[in-house]
Amino acid sequence: MSDGSVDLKEAARATAYSIPLEDYHVANPALFQADAMWPYFERLRKEDPVHYSKGDEDTGPYWSITRYNDIMTVDTTHQVFSSDAHLGGITIRNFDEDFVLPMFIAMDPPKHDIQRKTVSPIVSPQNLARLEGIIRERAGQILDALPIDEPFDWVDRVSIELTTQMLATLFDFPWEERRKLTRWSDVATASPESGIVESEDARRAELLECLGYFTNLWNERVNQTEPGSDLISMLAHGEATRDMPPMEYLGNVILLIVGGNDTTRNSITGGLYALSKNPAEEAKLRADHSLIPNMVSEIIRWQTPLAHMRRTALEDYELAGKTIKKGDKVVMWYVSGNRDDTVIEDADAFIIDRPQARRHLSFGFGIHRCVGNRLAEMQLKIVWEEVLKRFPRIEVLEEPKRVFSTFVKGYERMMVRIPERN
Repeated sequence: MSDGSVDLKEAARATAYSIPLEDYHVANPALFQADAMWPYFERLRKEDPVHYSKGDEDTGPYWSITRYNDIMTVDTTHQVFSSDAHLGGITIRNFDEDFVLPMFIAMDPPKHDIQRKTVSPIVSPQNLARLEGIIRERAGQILDALPIDEPFDWVDRVSIELTTQMLATLFDFPWEERRKLTRWSDVATASPESGIVESEDARRAELLECLGYFTNLWNERVNQTEPGSDLISMLAHGEATRDMPPMEYLGNVILLIVGGNDTTRNSITGGLYALSKNPAEEAKLRADHSLIPNMVSEIIRWQTPLAHMRRTALEDYELAGKTIKKGDKVVMWYVSGNRDDTVIEDADAFIIDRPQARRHLSFGFGIHRCVGNRLAEMQLKIVWEEVLKRFPRIEVLEEPKRVFSTFVKGYERMMVRIPERN
């Protein structure tokens, strides 16, 4: 794989350190698509870790929280920093106020707590044990179907396929139509500039199509005398969710689709990319497969598949010497906190046997910590166990094509070749 990206990264560093801080606007999807945001966050952590930006018409003004410990403070102080969808929710972009999608991650207690509790049995230890065999069998089938010694897209053939199959199982979704889940996941977080949707109206239309499809599934299951163990049945029969208005149902469906897809999908790709850039770490892994669980945590930290979470201040609050005003938009940049070398030693490096590797921000902290984090870790662990059984080497052929987004930090395409099987 050619490393022509080095010059671009040096240019990004020069630009990041020459722009006045008052002109900083790190919530620029083009920076993330070019993987050029790192020096901007590095400078903010050093010089202005709680930074106020004027933003643009898509974001409006916002505070960037860039250091690990300050992010932890915001994440765990939900009494002050609200996730409520009606105040703006969890993402930095402004959406139409007449198309609000309430979901439990974009709610405050007590409603958040009771809705989250409704779906949490899907990731209970008993259910994870049941799912483990299913994931392993499917991962094996997907990997066994990969071509040998010819280029293919790892994102589409492995990362998307595995996570979409898992989502279809969790929803008990019609199997032959499972790629609809992939599409709706992409649309949910897309902007017109991404090329995924043509306009905000087109995005809204596709999400309403998603609502119609899932409403039919709800109607099939709501009258079952023996409720199923899938997520739709849990929502349809749960005391806290069975009377949800349609847009709240859509919001929770989108949350479960994006949460169940993007984190794992982009970590599967990000892990292979990280190993390709760090051959000494790959050699370490192939020599000792017991490092896989720790490596999974390091992949999730290094990749940070969701770059930020947004909150809205409910009152004035002092943080790192700055006064955040009531009503201000506050953005926790997990992608920056996970590279804070005052907390994580040599944070830019990918080190598969890193001590305390689970001490990352990627799943959030406090009441909104990712409900499916153990399922995501299990899927990644199984993928790498099955990859190492089959392939002595996987070559990444070129720099991956990254997503145009400041929320989902992911990959559209990554071309690879597998020279041979074990």
